[in-house]
Amino acid sequence: MTELTHPVSDLKGVGKETAAHLEALGIETISDLLWTFPHRHEDFRLKDLAQTPHNERVTVECKVEREPTVLFLGRNKSRLQVTVLAGRHLVKIVFFNQNYLKQKLVPGSIITVTGKWDRGRQVINGTTVTFGPKTDQVDFEPVYSLKGLIPQKRFRKYMRQVLDEFGAELPDAIPEHLQASYKLVSMREGLEGIHFPLDAQHAKQARRRFAYEELLNFQLRIQTLRKIRKDNEHGTMVQFDLQKLREFIESLPYELTGAQKRVVNEICKDLKEPHRMNRLLQGDVGSGKTVVAAICLYAAVTAGFQGALMAPTEILAEQHAENLMAWFEPFGVRVALLSGSTKTKARRLLLEALVNGEIDILIGTHALIQPDVVFHRLGFVITDEQHRFGVEQRRILRDKGENPDVLFMTATPIPRTLAITAFGEMDVSMIDEMPAGRKQIETHWMKKEQLSSVLSKLELELTAGRQAYAICPLIEESDKLDVQNAVDIYEQLASYFNGRYKVGLMHGRLPADEKDAVMRSFSEGDIQVLVSTTVVEVGVNVPNATFMVVYDAERFGLAQLHQLRGRVGRGEHQSYCVLIADPKSDEGKERMQSMTETNDGFRLAEKDLELRGPGDFFGRKQSGLPDFKVADLVHDYRTLETARKDATEMIEGDAFWQDEAYKYLRLMLEESGVLQGDRFD
Repeated sequence: MTELTHPVSDLKGVGKETAAHLEALGIETISDLLWTFPHRHEDFRLKDLAQTPHNERVTVECKVEREPTVLFLGRNKSRLQVTVLAGRHLVKIVFFNQNYLKQKLVPGSIITVTGKWDRGRQVINGTTVTFGPKTDQVDFEPVYSLKGLIPQKRFRKYMRQVLDEFGAELPDAIPEHLQASYKLVSMREGLEGIHFPLDAQHAKQARRRFAYEELLNFQLRIQTLRKIRKDNEHGTMVQFDLQKLREFIESLPYELTGAQKRVVNEICKDLKEPHRMNRLLQGDVGSGKTVVAAICLYAAVTAGFQGALMAPTEILAEQHAENLMAWFEPFGVRVALLSGSTKTKARRLLLEALVNGEIDILIGTHALIQPDVVFHRLGFVITDEQHRFGVEQRRILRDKGENPDVLFMTATPIPRTLAITAFGEMDVSMIDEMPAGRKQIETHWMKKEQLSSVLSKLELELTAGRQAYAICPLIEESDKLDVQNAVDIYEQLASYFNGRYKVGLMHGRLPADEKDAVMRSFSEGDIQVLVSTTVVEVGVNVPNATFMVVYDAERFGLAQLHQLRGRVGRGEHQSYCVLIADPKSDEGKERMQSMTETNDGFRLAEKDLELRGPGDFFGRKQSGLPDFKVADLVHDYRTLETARKDATEMIEGDAFWQDEAYKYLRLMLEESGVLQGDRFD
């Protein structure tokens, strides 16, 4: 008897050549075939053209009104056009390289056509035609990603064969009480609905079932990993002095926002736990993450521990050190800065003081993870802009203490859906409120022909003693992309200001010391206009910079544009961001419009996720996100939340590990390797 684990060549009609093609698609067993889901369904339901959006595929029943005409376009190429009446609409249907249809398209005859609807030209670009009214019952036909190796029709035949033979025998991983609670279809019904739906509702319910199953399995792996770490990685109980902490908070130059207070409480609660904290702190540009970091570092110091804060650039590390030294000076907290620029003698003295416990908080760059950097009693580690460091770099810093509590900070707003997926093994805190009195950055979208008025406004700001950024997507001229580049813009602006104001140039190809030198000149006011690529996106704080112009802004994602915009608006003066863009697509126009409507980074991040998808949001290679067959993190965010809640309850309870109802979920978890301590992909 054929089994699901048998090679796909055991199926009737699958020969050696077909088996080889299936293997090239990653289908080696009958089970692999069954779990190859279609990426879409061809919709053959009849539609009213008045209700059909532009460029959507449509199936219409129509009457041929006139004799078709054929235009020959060259060797073996032709264009056949015929006028038809589809309901109340007189439209044209175009077929390419199907001139043989001319004899069959008789005026007065009824045909059924499927094709893409061009609403503006009132044309259907036909792909299939049947003669006569629509009589078959197939409204939805699965379309699989087959790379041209196997015809769709033959693949559907194999799928039908497998479903008929094995569909009833498949075990259902989702326990019956959850199926009933969420009104989920059974495994058998789901497979029928995903491959061969009877109608739109059948397909929707099947998709809903498998989206939940995928997200539940993923969350089970994440929550198991969290539990294993929590049970095995004993942390340090930081018994901080609450009274001293309150006095420090009261000494700060401004009142904490409600969001800052909430986040401080979440972190301080973690510090007191015997388990190692592993928390991600998200906060929009200017939301006050550094203050939260300072409070929590001070909490660790009052308990007799040392703290470390690692930043990705020297300038950012210096800014943190400057702030923390000012805040901590009245409290006798000893803060030191270590970077690649620290001189040899000063470095030696600093490291001696560190190992002797004479330094309470060490701030620095990658220099913190050098082998000779040894702490006396490291209890709390903060990594700022954590995505700029590799996993191994973050681990080395953490290992300089005995299971210190770890806080990762990022100013890149990440939608909650992605945060609990990509960073699911962490706890996530969000500062989603801006300090009172902060001036909103005025954002304007301008076309390229309006550049002269933009430069006039820029010069007004410079005349008032302010500074400005000019951001470009490329470093040098490109033959392939018609976009502005930093070198050209630098030369144009230098010529435009003609010595009245100094223009600087910074990009990723400059050596690190040159980048630092340019940035320092800008920070100190020696450079008034800084032309740069996106290397200024993170960690630059120049309160006097009040104007930013972004060239070819349509080439940036929303999250990136928002990060760039956050370089201005950091001082007391009103700031402006001008987006120079001529987007061709509706999506590009929508991005520009969104930027002018809100300064809320989390709202923009959600919009960016919706427009570009999770892979493009993070970058395909470094996203860390699984490839779901069915689940969509944008549209299934409620399902993800539910799956996370269910998975947490299962892992923490006894029933999941003992009851027969959870047998197949446990089996999937074991097969993932998590229970053996392996990290999943």
